[in-house]
Amino acid sequence: MRFSNSFLDEIRDRVPISSVVGRRATWDRKKTNVSRGDYWACCPFHGEKSPSFHCEDRKGRYHCFGCGVSGDHFRFLTELEGQSFPEAVQTVADMAGIALPQPDPQAEKREKERTTLLDVMEMATLFFQDQLQSAAGARARAYLRDRGLTGRTIETFRLGYAPESRNALKEHLAGKGVPKDQIEACGLVVHGEGIAVSYDRFRDRVMFPILSSREKVIAFGGRAMSADAPAKYLNSNDTELFHKGQVLYNFARARRAAQSGPGRQEAGTIIAVEGYMDVIALHQVGVENVVAPLGTALTENQLELLWRMTAQPVLCFDGDGAGVRAAHRAADLALPFLKPGRSVSFAMLPEGKDPDDLVKQDGRGPFDRVLSEARPLAAMVWQREISAATYDTPEKRAELEARLKQIVSVIADENVRRHYQQDMRDRLNGLFQPNRGNAQGQNSGGGFRRDFQRGGQRPGERGNNQGRGGPQSGRGLGASDRLVRSGLVRGHRELPAMSEIVLALTIIHHPQLLLQEYDEISSVEFESRDLQRLWSCLLTLAGRAGKNLSVEGLREQLEENGFTDLLKAMNQQVRNLRLWTATEAADPQDALQAYRQTRALHSRNKELRWQKVELEREIAETTDEEPERADLLVRALYEVQNEISRLENQEAIIDGFGVLSGRIKGAAISHG
Repeated sequence: MRFSNSFLDEIRDRVPISSVVGRRATWDRKKTNVSRGDYWACCPFHGEKSPSFHCEDRKGRYHCFGCGVSGDHFRFLTELEGQSFPEAVQTVADMAGIALPQPDPQAEKREKERTTLLDVMEMATLFFQDQLQSAAGARARAYLRDRGLTGRTIETFRLGYAPESRNALKEHLAGKGVPKDQIEACGLVVHGEGIAVSYDRFRDRVMFPILSSREKVIAFGGRAMSADAPAKYLNSNDTELFHKGQVLYNFARARRAAQSGPGRQEAGTIIAVEGYMDVIALHQVGVENVVAPLGTALTENQLELLWRMTAQPVLCFDGDGAGVRAAHRAADLALPFLKPGRSVSFAMLPEGKDPDDLVKQDGRGPFDRVLSEARPLAAMVWQREISAATYDTPEKRAELEARLKQIVSVIADENVRRHYQQDMRDRLNGLFQPNRGNAQGQNSGGGFRRDFQRGGQRPGERGNNQGRGGPQSGRGLGASDRLVRSGLVRGHRELPAMSEIVLALTIIHHPQLLLQEYDEISSVEFESRDLQRLWSCLLTLAGRAGKNLSVEGLREQLEENGFTDLLKAMNQQVRNLRLWTATEAADPQDALQAYRQTRALHSRNKELRWQKVELEREIAETTDEEPERADLLVRALYEVQNEISRLENQEAIIDGFGVLSGRIKGAAISHG
């Protein structure tokens, strides 16, 4: 019996490969990380004493670094257990709780027809490629050259050109013996009721072949050469081969990049951008783990495809209003489907820039910096909601709280929903009750940190009454003792408050920067409770004022909202430290340059401190039987802590930006 590829994919996705392999292998407790679906064992295919057989649920693959065997669920059963392929499919289907499809002559006929249609699509692809290199394709070649694409990139993505003719492709395929009904079934011509003679769907367009997960051409996207074309981009209509909402452009190539070795920067990550050219431009500068939806908003099926490849895809949107709205729609789409270890994060491009613009001049560096500032889903939801209004009355605060509860309530997974509820409560407490936060030692970690430090312990510490009954003997240090002895576990050190003060005051004194780069600047997340409240109020006031925003008006309204003492204290600090770029006297360009440097420092510090918390958690979870893994984690923690210390000592927000080092509109700043 022949099984469809979709059926095989479905049962593979439902059954972790570790469940199949685990029937014949014993997992090594030291190297295996069950929570990540990462398993190690002595190879069942050849005798060995140390585990070199690796099995990874996320990829659905196994590989032995000793004898070289590798494969999927079915190959394991056929090669090790001697099952026939149908028997292997039956075994996995039983584990998935899915009945085998009954023999269906009509289904088999459709499968044969699909194979034939794939052949027709391949013929069309070759035709478009040939046309691009012909005299008729000169303008299309010039367009691709102007977009900065190399010949190798054009060949890699099999780009082509559909000539400006109503029947060029149709006649070409008919001349090769392709029947009319197959040409129509592929969606290559427009036909149907009211159309006497069918005609080519794509005319005078640069052609982008769209590939299936098995790298067969199943559809096309076409970019119009004429400025007055009805649609700038045109996709194939839905066919037997192609359903637009269930396909991602560049899926197969991105999946390979994400599954590459750990030395690759792309390993384990998938980035979703908005269009074909974004994908291709990023690939050309070495970012290969990129996909794009096909001209529409991200769908549930496409999101599921992303999660098949990675636990937390990065959704990268343009920084304009449309991009922000698309990011918010994607956030709402993802929320109901969140599970432990399954989420999304958001990277927002500078306004007016798409990935193609970003990498054309300076390579992948600027894009990598955008990715490094990607924000988690919870932060995206929070920022959207608090930016909508001011919350200066109990009624408005209650309204915000109710709205957040409603948003979080759609999360189906009970545990994830509970943690989101706790996260939003902590954020609300930080926004509305700053004094309470100060009384608790400025613990910005909220509920997560309280859960993590049960019983007042620090991350990674165990009491003497835990584990195996008291302190360890001279046999060696356990993982937790290594963490404590290392000196890396200590009271959590907050970001220097001065960096946040500089970020806030720079915009207060130069509000025109907010108008120029609103999406990027408004996304700043402060850890100071007071600054969270001030920032929310500032964004609301800026939204009301629009282009009439002024320094004097903004400062006056902030004072009316109760921030007089805070503004006075912050201004005094920047003057004492002579941080002139954060004052009204600084030239706007110098203020913007210093703001960006401080923002980068602020983001890097947050990222490193999050890594530190995660490493402390992992070390705390290791057992005494995992000394090698514990040592690796402690070394990683040392590196992160050293980097945090280096940044804290760098004084990047002060060094090089003193009162004498730049342009000042007025006299020197006084110290009082």
